[in-house]
Amino acid sequence: NMGACVKDLEEAGVDRIQFDVMDGNFVPNLTFGPEMIEACRKYCNVPFETQLMVSQYNCETMLEAYVKATKGANGEPGVVIAHAEANIHLHRVLGRIRDLGGSPSVALNPHTPFEMIENIMDMVDHVLVMTVNPGFGGQAYIPTMLNKIRKIRKFVIEKNLNVDIEVDGGIKANWTISQCAEAGANCFIAGSGMFAYPSLKEGCDELRSVALDAQKGKIISEP
Repeated sequence: NMGACVKDLEEAGVDRIQFDVMDGNFVPNLTFGPEMIEACRKYCNVPFETQLMVSQYNCETMLEAYVKATKGANGEPGVVIAHAEANIHLHRVLGRIRDLGGSPSVALNPHTPFEMIENIMDMVDHVLVMTVNPGFGGQAYIPTMLNKIRKIRKFVIEKNLNVDIEVDGGIKANWTISQCAEAGANCFIAGSGMFAYPSLKEGCDELRSVALDAQKGKIISEP
């Protein structure tokens, strides 16, 4: 049913669809590989992004397949996210994603400081701040990530970089997405926080509405 699922998400109005690739090594869970992502491409035109929650070996040996599967309907670069913690040679991996025709992006686990990626910020299109520990859906949002988001946004502005800041984990249409947006995030990944609504469109619209309000200064306080 994955084909029907991505079509439903496109009709709901999402900007991108994120695929969480887990190898049972870097994270204690197992999902799917590039074949599943590639199979979904023919069912919708919405851009894809793939988060590689995988070991360095998996990332390096299968990187070309992931980049290819993530590309758009007409071959446009898809967002491919490498984890800073999983890749000893992060600079090389990000450069290879670009060379293969992808949009290189980097993810940080909750315990990883921004300083770990400061020297590759000129290579990426997106920085993903994990607001839960990766590996499972439905986890509780970690509010202490806000300072990291602010630090990254400040750096992006000071260096005049064209980099999006994403957040992923426990994001709901409440104070969580509101405060992340106020801190400087502008891309929001929601799983259970979107599927909790009677329809996907309601979930998508509500999440977007709260985020846009926050960017205009209407912030929801933490309960």
